[in-house]
Amino acid sequence: MLKDITIGQYFPGKSIIHRLDSRFKIILDIAYVVMLFLAGNYFTLLLCGLFILMAYMLSHISFSLIFKSLKPILPIILLTCILNLLFIKGEGEPLFQWWIITIYAKSIDTSIYMTLRIIFLIIGMSLLTYTTSPIELTDAIERLLSPLKKVRFPVHELAMMMTIALRFIPTLVEETDKIMSAQKARGADLDTGGLLKRAKALVPVLIPLFVSAFKRATELALAMECRCYRGGDGRTKMKILKSGVKDYMALLVMGLMITAVVLLNIYLPVIAFV
Repeated sequence: MLKDITIGQYFPGKSIIHRLDSRFKIILDIAYVVMLFLAGNYFTLLLCGLFILMAYMLSHISFSLIFKSLKPILPIILLTCILNLLFIKGEGEPLFQWWIITIYAKSIDTSIYMTLRIIFLIIGMSLLTYTTSPIELTDAIERLLSPLKKVRFPVHELAMMMTIALRFIPTLVEETDKIMSAQKARGADLDTGGLLKRAKALVPVLIPLFVSAFKRATELALAMECRCYRGGDGRTKMKILKSGVKDYMALLVMGLMITAVVLLNIYLPVIAFV
């Protein structure tokens, strides 16, 4: 399962999504999140899902990566689903009642709605890292936050830190898988027992993982110092970010989508009862 985690990975390509300006891709991703939270019914929510699936088709990213990106958050999705079922109260007679568990129609409705929203959110955020290299992300974040330099905010350092964190997620996942395989070869039981037993069994995995992570961080810092890295002051860019017509067209399409979601939230209930 660890090998299937694709968070933070970049898949090179020449699709129209890959060729978009990375600054616009970050803005579009934020706008997509806003659109998801503006969706007030299933129709508009499914419209958001259809939109992100079309974006995946344009990016030529395999749909199998969608399922891989969802695997790490399956526990969170299930927990969200269960909590909504148990704690959302509705009107009228409950559909199911046993001991302290009471489930209403509204509980099921809210649970399904929130689950779909989380799934579409993760899928949309994953597309940004799939189609944007870490260097492009660093440049884009730094350019978008550049106005904060006037108040002496460490924009370059923040952008570099966020990008390095994303870059090392696949590395740490691979390292974790190797450590777990090594511990199993030594007779460690990591797959059986209750939740508490499994948590205790992970201690021999977490300790070498932290040691390895700190070692990698030290090596990276030394490598950057040997290359005379001194932050963003006076640094130049090999590739200058330039926006084009396709970037503004993508922004226009996103604006139309958000407008459509807002209008459907307002008028769809009226249409339904006509």
